[in-house]
Amino acid sequence: MILVADKIWSEFLSILSSKDSPINPMTYNTWIKPLELYKLDQENNKIIIKVPMPVYKTILKTHWYEIIEKTFYDITNITYEISFILENEIIEENSNNLIVDNIEIIDTKPKFDTNLKKEFTFDTYVIGETNRFAKTTAMTVAQQPGIVYNPLFIYGKCGVGKTHLMQAIGNYIVENSNLNVLYTSSTVFRDDYVNITSGSKDDIVNKSKYFKNKYWDVDVLIIDDIQFLAGAERTQDEFFQIFEEFISKNKQLIISSDTSPKDLKRIEERLKSRLTYSLPVDIFPPDFDLKCRILKEKLKNFSIKDLITEDAIEYIANLYEGDIRPFIGAITRIEAFAAMDVPKVIDLKFVMDALGDDVTKNIYSNSSISVIQKAVADYYEITVDAMKGKKRSNAIAYPRMLAMYLARMLTEDSTTKIGLEFGGRDHSTVIHAIEKITEDLKDNKKLQEIVNEIKMNI
Repeated sequence: MILVADKIWSEFLSILSSKDSPINPMTYNTWIKPLELYKLDQENNKIIIKVPMPVYKTILKTHWYEIIEKTFYDITNITYEISFILENEIIEENSNNLIVDNIEIIDTKPKFDTNLKKEFTFDTYVIGETNRFAKTTAMTVAQQPGIVYNPLFIYGKCGVGKTHLMQAIGNYIVENSNLNVLYTSSTVFRDDYVNITSGSKDDIVNKSKYFKNKYWDVDVLIIDDIQFLAGAERTQDEFFQIFEEFISKNKQLIISSDTSPKDLKRIEERLKSRLTYSLPVDIFPPDFDLKCRILKEKLKNFSIKDLITEDAIEYIANLYEGDIRPFIGAITRIEAFAAMDVPKVIDLKFVMDALGDDVTKNIYSNSSISVIQKAVADYYEITVDAMKGKKRSNAIAYPRMLAMYLARMLTEDSTTKIGLEFGGRDHSTVIHAIEKITEDLKDNKKLQEIVNEIKMNI
């Protein structure tokens, strides 16, 4: 019976993978190749096929059922009733031990902590133009692990959401399949590998088994910050072996770095070469709109979410260039101040007072805008504080506009950030200042000389 079932299944795969197949090779590799024959019941004319994820049930039933049914009929001259089952459904149905066609199958795969944080999901991952492609790709991998985009290489600067996205993939796979998933950092991987060589002979044997079970035997391995393996040649060699094993067995690898694969430093060439042939997906720093929406998502977990005004949110968003990780700290600080003052509304002034000079100092202490402000203030013999203040006298207002103009011309900072540097002014104020100075420079030679002198001083 078993030999007959195996022969029928083998012929089924052969027909659908042949050049005369009614489906194309991509469809075969994506939806047919990962399938396994669970049971062929000739007495009741039923076939049960094991699928790796729930999405396969839907796709196979709605798109490929007739072709599958016909292929089995062509082989056996029997019309079978075909159903699809997940591995966890098999376990639930038959308890821990399964008897299939007189063969006992026992699930002995060791279970490890996934290290995934449940709050990191696709639903809580806010998308914009800077990360839309990355999320789309990640969802595709989550739905078809080991089949498409393997390995997946996600890169970008710190604080742009790489870890959230990788863990969202892991959480989705855990929730929708019986695959074993492990998320870890490259430093933990390195420490675990180095730790194998310490202790007695028995310790080394036990640690080696633990390492193999933890890293080699999972179905999906997610490694964060691969750049920290730089220079660790033995650890890189071990990871290379795991890499080769995973790809050969269609097990999913997901890797992140702060730089693209080709720009990795002190990584062995053979490993770097493999990583270069992965699907590299970059995440750019969030733009202003995306930062505002991320902030609103973060605020949902805080009691002040209904009190904070839109301009206050925009102010916080503009405080942090690129990196969104300080958002939680800023919101926590504001909430602590709100607990003391119990305001009816948390507006821009309240937020500026709550975050205070400490935030401004940390963010802007090395800013080239501050150098420009000092140079302009020194030339006009006024103070930088006066330039940032609210006085509108021409003796203050015009140098302020000139400093804004120079900040825009000499730095890559946005008008919104420049406005924040000048006492929290709106970006439209900065644009007006730039337009005013640009127009004056056209026929005001004295102003041209002043600008050149200040540039020299800078």
